[in-house]
Amino acid sequence: MAYTIGLDFGSDSVRAIIANTSNGDEVAASVFYYPRWAEGKYCDAEASRFRQHPLDFIEGIEATIKDCVTQAGAEVVSQVVGISVDSTGSTPILVDENGTPLSLLEGMEENPNAMFVLWKDHTSIKEAEEFNEKTKNSSTNYLKYVGGIYSSEWFWAKLLHVLREDEAVRTKAHSIVENCDWVPFILAGGTSMADLKRGVCSAGHKGLWAQEWSGFPPNDYFVSIDPLLDGYVETLKNPILAADKSVGTISKEWADKLGLPETVVIGIGAFDCHMGAVGGQIEPFYVSKVIGTSTCDIVVAPYEACKHIVVEGICGQVDGSVIPGMIGMEAGQSAFGDAYAWFAKIISWPIDQLIKENADNKDLVDLLKKKKSFLIPELTKAAEKIIVTEKTESAIDWFNGRRTPDANQTLKGVIAGLNLGTDAPRIFRAIVEATCFGARAIVERFIEQGVPIKGIIGLGGIAQKSPFVMQTMADVINMPIKVHKSEQTCALGAAMFAATAAGIFQNVNEAMDAMGTGFLKTYEPNTDKVSLFEKRYQAYKKAADFYSQNA
Repeated sequence: MAYTIGLDFGSDSVRAIIANTSNGDEVAASVFYYPRWAEGKYCDAEASRFRQHPLDFIEGIEATIKDCVTQAGAEVVSQVVGISVDSTGSTPILVDENGTPLSLLEGMEENPNAMFVLWKDHTSIKEAEEFNEKTKNSSTNYLKYVGGIYSSEWFWAKLLHVLREDEAVRTKAHSIVENCDWVPFILAGGTSMADLKRGVCSAGHKGLWAQEWSGFPPNDYFVSIDPLLDGYVETLKNPILAADKSVGTISKEWADKLGLPETVVIGIGAFDCHMGAVGGQIEPFYVSKVIGTSTCDIVVAPYEACKHIVVEGICGQVDGSVIPGMIGMEAGQSAFGDAYAWFAKIISWPIDQLIKENADNKDLVDLLKKKKSFLIPELTKAAEKIIVTEKTESAIDWFNGRRTPDANQTLKGVIAGLNLGTDAPRIFRAIVEATCFGARAIVERFIEQGVPIKGIIGLGGIAQKSPFVMQTMADVINMPIKVHKSEQTCALGAAMFAATAAGIFQNVNEAMDAMGTGFLKTYEPNTDKVSLFEKRYQAYKKAADFYSQNA
């Protein structure tokens, strides 16, 4: 018997599971909500600035794993052999030569620029565009394997933005590291950036690393964009490894703190959707769609089948970034669940004001919070009953910009076709439909570029808990959608990689076969609705073209 731990760092919380490597059963699970993030610290939504303090992550590691250790008991814990980590991305942080985040240094504790820059932080739109403009005139197209467009959600644009904005950061920064690479580093007791091992997932999809140019672009390329980037690429001369490999073993300090054996292997990290795709038992040419605040869409393909294809307008294709030995391709939507949450926040504004005004009345506050929690379920029930025609209210899903196809974070969401009969359920239905149209646009881009798509695998809370959303998506895309049984596919995928890194399995495919928990249900397209959604989708595309050209 052997067990592994999967650590999944999401936008709002970190989740940990202990999984049985023989069958994937979760013997313990724990969630820790980031306290500073929950308070809205270091963020400014109006300015698209979203930062996270490393202490939220450090405290989350300790809280969740200790809780899992307590749940599992001594016998199971003694047989834990590995830990692997996934995180949102690109979510990097500036560090000193020891690998210490700048916000953990004296005098920098409250500086947002010294913190993790969350994936959905779009403060570096200007910097991303400079990468795009510069690369147009470069002798080598360093954006070739990231869809041809660099995004403000990614590594180098974020680095340049904080360097330009903050002299204190410029003075103390030595290098920059993704969350999914930093957590394994600290768990293994890393004390020097020279010893840090980076994952091919983060390096290839966000950092412009590629085998074609033998690593990252040269220093001259970055200096030509801005001299402030001089030397940073030289600090990234670490091993670049797939997630089935090991960083090392857990440090004595962390083993003692967490109550784990000192023999626990720490795996190379990766982004959440990539490990989530493995946890959700991805198959070649299926879109594995991790549906949360945003979506991340993953496709894997045998190298021989797609070695001559370079898909434009996606978030990258990297050999071995999902399953070693296969090409991993990433796309996604910048807002999915976030779009629903935004609308719920809009219509709950009066409730929020009443909660603030009656803070001393606990019974009333509890009642109001309970009512507020029913908003999305009640909107869903009402939206399901709406009879849709070609003239029904519509929307465009760019409430947090557009990730793919063709990244453009300056774009905004649209709600159209409103009249005096439009109510909240009708607007909510339009937003749901728009997110499904955005999902179809991604599928179409893969197909147009020569990558066949056989179907969709739905992962995450929305896939499991919202039949309305999933059925709408199946009808819009006109493809079956298999929903995975696991509620924690990202953490489960991390546990699979941990088992592979620890030597329990020879490869990730073996881990998927042994630890995969199967599928909950399949949504088939309603044939009587497909033609109507086809007409509405064509109208969506026409409107989207207009708004994107006139933004």
